[in-house]
Amino acid sequence: MGERFFLSQGVWFYAVVSILLATVVWFSIDINPLAAFGAVVGSTAFFITHGFKQQAEESERRLLDSKRPLSDISKLLYLEAIDTTFSIDGVLGAFAFTFSVPLILLGNSLGALAVRQFTIGNIERIKRYAYLKNGAMYSVLSLGTIMLLEAFGVHVPPFVAPLITFIVVGYFFWKSRKEFSLEKAQ
Repeated sequence: MGERFFLSQGVWFYAVVSILLATVVWFSIDINPLAAFGAVVGSTAFFITHGFKQQAEESERRLLDSKRPLSDISKLLYLEAIDTTFSIDGVLGAFAFTFSVPLILLGNSLGALAVRQFTIGNIERIKRYAYLKNGAMYSVLSLGTIMLLEAFGVHVPPFVAPLITFIVVGYFFWKSRKEFSLEKAQ
C-alpha cells in the first residue's frame, strides 16, 4: 500500500523533498551554517548520482534489449559505472554512522567488493528481492533524519542509526522473501 502510493507520486516526491530541503536550509542558516551548506551539497550529490544511476539503467536496458550479446568490455564498463555510483552513495551514507575515515574506507571497500560479487554472479537472484531497494532508500531517509537532528543539536545515541538500518532493511528483505515465496507457490 505505502510503496505504491510513493511510487505513484513520481515528480511530486521531488517537489516535496525540494521544499523540505529549502526549509531546512532556511532554518539552519542562522543555527548551523555548515549544516545548511551540507544540505545543499548533499542534494547536489544526490542529483548527480541519481543522474548517473538513471543513465546506467538506460544503458543496461539498451544493452539487454539488443539482439547481440554483450562484449566483455561493455560488461566491465557497466560494472565500473555501478561501482562508482555505489561508492559515492556509500561514502556519503557512511558519515551517518561515523566520521572515522579508516572505518569509512574499510566499509566502502568491503561494500564495493560485495556489490561486485553480487553483480557478477547473482544478478538474477538479487532481482527476486523486489523490495530491498525500497528498504535501502528508507534506511537512507532514516540516516538523513538522524544527521539533520544532530545538526540542530539533538543528541541521538550512536547505536540508533545502525539499529534502524538493520530493522528497516531486514523488514524489506523479509517482505521480498515473502513475496518471492508466494510467487514461487503459484
